[in-house]
Amino acid sequence: MEQPRFDAPRPGMAMTHELGARPWQTPARLTSTDEVVQDYLLRMQDDSFVKQLVGVLESGVPVTTLANTIQLAGVMEGRHSIDTGMLVIPVLMEMMMLIGDKAGIKYNTGMDRDEGEETKDAMISAVLEDLEKDLDKDASGIASEEEEQSTETENEPMGLMARRAG
Repeated sequence: MEQPRFDAPRPGMAMTHELGARPWQTPARLTSTDEVVQDYLLRMQDDSFVKQLVGVLESGVPVTTLANTIQLAGVMEGRHSIDTGMLVIPVLMEMMMLIGDKAGIKYNTGMDRDEGEETKDAMISAVLEDLEKDLDKDASGIASEEEEQSTETENEPMGLMARRAG
């Protein structure tokens, strides 16, 4: 039988760090977009990065997702701020697409709208139209039934001690 772990973190413990103790809470090391671009370009020229990137692109992960993930990791490590990271995303995407083109692989940019999404949107709008028609029919049917029931209930005695007719 496994012993219970008493050295596990308590709930809410992650919220108790002092301000500035985390890398993203300190001033960024790279402050201009030019510095951030140069940093990423140097990192992307590494052969191990290129091999990993080609593998990920071949698996179908969109370039937009990769670029956003890479810049967010840079923010979390304290290399740059979130605003410079967002400004650098197009450069990261272009570099990754260039690496994919040189490797001769087909990749998903993440910017094209899939035909499946258009079909899905058309199906959703058709179902919504059918639902609205059904609701209109039901609403008119319910209104006429309520009128019939209201005339019947007016004639019947109500209350706990009322006698039932029939």
